Amino acid sequence: MTDEELIKKTLKLAERGRGKVSPNPLVGAVVTKNNEIIAEGFHREFGGVHAEVAALDSAREDVSGGTLYVNLEPCSHTGKQPPCVDRIKKSGIKRVVIGTFDPNPLVNGKGFSFLRRGLEVRGGVLEAACRNLNEGFFKHVTTGRPLVTVKIAQTLDGKIARADGSSKWITSEKSRRLVHRMRSQNDAVLVGIGTVLKDSPRLNVRLVRGQDPKRIVLDSTLKIPLNSNFLTKPLVEKTIIATTSGASKEKIRSIKELGADVWTIKKDSKSRVDLSELCKKMGSEGITSVLVEGGSQIFSAFLQENLADKIAIFIAPKIFGEGLSAVHFNGIHSLHASIKLHEFDKRKVGDDVLLTGRVNSKKN
Repeated sequence: MTDEELIKKTLKLAERGRGKVSPNPLVGAVVTKNNEIIAEGFHREFGGVHAEVAALDSAREDVSGGTLYVNLEPCSHTGKQPPCVDRIKKSGIKRVVIGTFDPNPLVNGKGFSFLRRGLEVRGGVLEAACRNLNEGFFKHVTTGRPLVTVKIAQTLDGKIARADGSSKWITSEKSRRLVHRMRSQNDAVLVGIGTVLKDSPRLNVRLVRGQDPKRIVLDSTLKIPLNSNFLTKPLVEKTIIATTSGASKEKIRSIKELGADVWTIKKDSKSRVDLSELCKKMGSEGITSVLVEGGSQIFSAFLQENLADKIAIFIAPKIFGEGLSAVHFNGIHSLHASIKLHEFDKRKVGDDVLLTGRVNSKKN
């Protein structure tokens, strides 16, 4: 097998830790000897044994003289686990193939440098794929903020609800199943209180197998009813209400008594939750990725304030004519000032089309 094929295998192994290791990265490792795979491992849980050590521990024979494959640079510092590079050197491994650098300032090239003193090291194998796998971790460890993906389900004419406010279901069952997959791949899902009051969504993972994300509700004045399904077991344990200092202290206590968390975030110029401060708070709480699911005001705010990293738009082959637009804001006075996407892609999902892209941080 080639180096590229074996790094692909580490990526598949790494995915098995999805939903269990954050804010740590997803990492998989493979050991080969005499052109045969003799060990595999992956990072199973936050604070647990790292992928490289898990693979070395599971080897069915002596790894001396073998090659270790790993999608992310091995750590060279002591955290919840000892440095992986020490274990790799002591194991007798002679060659290490690495997908990409670890941008964590505690690592960031130090693992490479340490291993190169005595071992053959090849880096940058399938680097783009390796970076994409851990893009939330990369954003979090370099900025202290989560990767933000805005997810919109709309009609051909850009409506996310009919004029009467109804919106279930705009997109196909296959699209809804993919959205549940996206939820399972993010640390948190975020909506505004308007979406909660109108649709009473559960925002958990039901249509696919996967971990439920944390659920964040933006509710500046705490309009959420105490009997909301967001505040009932078993989902309440993963519910966070983001509010402001203008909220009732008594209601904050009541919500906390039900088991949800409440974050008091400073107000923006419109007396709403300041989204930039909220992103900092999410990052400080170990949330590395968040899926923004609604509604229109929330989509618009994240895009207008340049806080979105990615966008995913499910477009159903329907036309409403009148209805609620997906986004609406002032300030774009020319084509050149529009928000642009790059690394743009499209795919068919059931009867729908999914458009994805990265959002330019600058309007130009």
